[in-house]
Amino acid sequence: MKAKDSLDTKKFFENLSGAGKSIGVLTSGGDAQGMNAAVRAVVRMGIYVGAKVYFIHEGYQGMVDGGDNIKEASWESVSSMLQVGGTVIGSARCKDFRTHEGRLRAALNLVQRGITNLCVIGGDGSLTGANLFREEWSGLLDELVQSGQISEEAAQTHSALHIVGMVGSIDNDFCGTDMTIGTDSALHRIIEVVDAIMTTAQSHQRTFVLEVMGRHCGYLALVSALACGADWVLIPEMPPKDGWEEQMCHKLSESRLRGSRLNIIIVAEGATDRHGNPISSNTVKDLVVRCLGFDTRVTILGHVQRGGTPSAFDRILASRMGVEAVLALLEASPGTPACVVSLCGNQAVRLPLMECVQMTQEVQKAMDEKRFEEAVKLRGRSFENNLNTYKLLSHRKIDAELPRSSFNVAVLNVGAPAAGMNAAVRSAVRVGITEGHTLFAVNDGFEGFSKGQIKEIKWGDVGGWTGQGGSLLGTKRTLPAKHIDKIAEQMRIHNINALLVIGGFEAYLGLLELQAARSKHAELCVPMVMVPATVSNNIPGSDLSIGADTALNAITDTCDRIKQSASGTKRRVFIIETMGGYCGYLATVGGLAAGADAAYIYEEPFDIRDLQSNVEHLTEKMKTSIQRGLVLRNENCSENYTTDFIYQLYSEEGKGVFDCRKNVLGHMQQCYYAYIFGHFALLVDFVQYHIFVCFVGRVFANTEDSACLLGMRRRALVFQPVIQLKDETDFVHRIPKEQWWLRLRPLMKILAKYKTSYDVSDSGQLEHIVRLRAKDISAI
Repeated sequence: MKAKDSLDTKKFFENLSGAGKSIGVLTSGGDAQGMNAAVRAVVRMGIYVGAKVYFIHEGYQGMVDGGDNIKEASWESVSSMLQVGGTVIGSARCKDFRTHEGRLRAALNLVQRGITNLCVIGGDGSLTGANLFREEWSGLLDELVQSGQISEEAAQTHSALHIVGMVGSIDNDFCGTDMTIGTDSALHRIIEVVDAIMTTAQSHQRTFVLEVMGRHCGYLALVSALACGADWVLIPEMPPKDGWEEQMCHKLSESRLRGSRLNIIIVAEGATDRHGNPISSNTVKDLVVRCLGFDTRVTILGHVQRGGTPSAFDRILASRMGVEAVLALLEASPGTPACVVSLCGNQAVRLPLMECVQMTQEVQKAMDEKRFEEAVKLRGRSFENNLNTYKLLSHRKIDAELPRSSFNVAVLNVGAPAAGMNAAVRSAVRVGITEGHTLFAVNDGFEGFSKGQIKEIKWGDVGGWTGQGGSLLGTKRTLPAKHIDKIAEQMRIHNINALLVIGGFEAYLGLLELQAARSKHAELCVPMVMVPATVSNNIPGSDLSIGADTALNAITDTCDRIKQSASGTKRRVFIIETMGGYCGYLATVGGLAAGADAAYIYEEPFDIRDLQSNVEHLTEKMKTSIQRGLVLRNENCSENYTTDFIYQLYSEEGKGVFDCRKNVLGHMQQCYYAYIFGHFALLVDFVQYHIFVCFVGRVFANTEDSACLLGMRRRALVFQPVIQLKDETDFVHRIPKEQWWLRLRPLMKILAKYKTSYDVSDSGQLEHIVRLRAKDISAI
């Protein structure tokens, strides 16, 4: 079924005009990957709505100095910057702006150009400075009038300054948003280094101490420790308890006794002990050498973490935030407080800037006063879940400390392999063991289940699984229906009391078939939960699937390389085919991340007239200074308009203006390493709060809610009975009937200079971080 929206229930932005308005965009403070994507989105959205947009080069310093530092931007001036790291408009620390005289000069420079809307991309210091500037604005204008530098009329015309902030910081240290621009890319850099270090560490049986950025926030250290399965992590929010040296050395020694050939310790640069004494990477190295005699090396990543191209996530986040920032400026009134555009779950929200800044400052205050538990909670629910997950997955309890249980849980992968499956299995196994249960690994999906390919899996068996792509358990697309009798027999033989199925659409269908067979097989009356893991992201009941983000990065990286390959040649358009079956998620979101001019998908029907219109549009763009075009096509978007057909059409119609190349990405989208930041807490939630609560007395579960799918919907993780998801599913095309990411398609078209409607029903509501925090804390 094709998705259709009812126009009368939606709010569109056509009535929001930027005519007569001027927007200034600047980047300030430390640079972060993705800042350029945010600048690009602000510029193009601003021009799209009829506003003038100005680059303010070198941050606040450029605003104070004026002159050529403040230049009007054009559509073409932000071309080819989406994939560039850092910030092309420059960033600088500015002492002048901290003075009243400096801000007075900045105000004069803005008024002279008619700029009364500022989009500031930076950290909490940059955003605090912007808010102070706004509060002083009317007073600054009065001073300029009195000194004769501007007229009374000019002061009245520019009487209100509107501020919207976007947080660009690799540290993810700003309260009010789940992720800041640049954090995901920095995590990628760290894990790339860890993967490289692991091979040499194993060769020589070494211990490596990695120091990562984070003077005041341990997010990078914590999540990278989760992602690589580090033996120990030291962060400023939760200093180790007294005696940590002995505990750490004991854990490292125990790991070696179990056969491990390496140890990884990750230290945030701001790590301290409980008494405020700094813990440096060299301090940790000396401790390990002195106490254990291990060959130990230190690697300080430094500014490598800031460098390189932004990840797909950061490009999409920054693009969404940039567009939302322009909408916020268009809707602002003189009384509207300065706001910051944030990410909550999968949704863009607006929060009062100073509420977020104050909450961020409270975290530091709690740390200074040694209220560490409170500091962790103030960081947010995501940070706290990550910390608890790390403790659960990395610190093995001795058998005497484990709770006793007679329950057996089977874990299996079903469907096509997806990056992150192995990390999901590792999480489930270790959490289950920690809870005292016996975990069984099933090889080769339901087919292996029917053949009895089942064996107990222990804590150490899943060591080192986090960074490996594919499925180490083995996975097949076979559905259980034709093997149901044998599967029920294996459930009885091994006394399986619960099932965790990690996989794609076949896993979803498999759970439906197992649930339907319960009336004939009592052995199947056990709790069953599915965790979506597929690059196609086509599972009903969940906005996101494990593996989809990794596939997007593979697509984005490939598109970058393909475009780079044509550098220095004549104008060229690339036609690229992506995977996804009938689901256009990879083509659409990959297109947004790579800066595509068009993305053809099944969910949005198109005909030859649409293709012709796209070719003509691209031809006109190519007559300007733009030299590269990118068109993505989902593999099953049309039976007749194949990749070859589209390639030949563009080649013929573009003669004399551009030439064409085509590329089919294929299964390389499935075979990347697994960078699945954030999914560990998802697995813990699943194991802790659903399956095991069913183990009371004899396990017999045959209600609808005992066979569930765990998915992310908008802002929350929710368990949904698979039987209730049937009405939401297009089984013929193996996609959900409604898909959230379709709302991003107009955004991609706007940034490619197409005239279209953009649904802003979810925009325009200023929320409050206090209310959000109250909900967060009550849910913990």
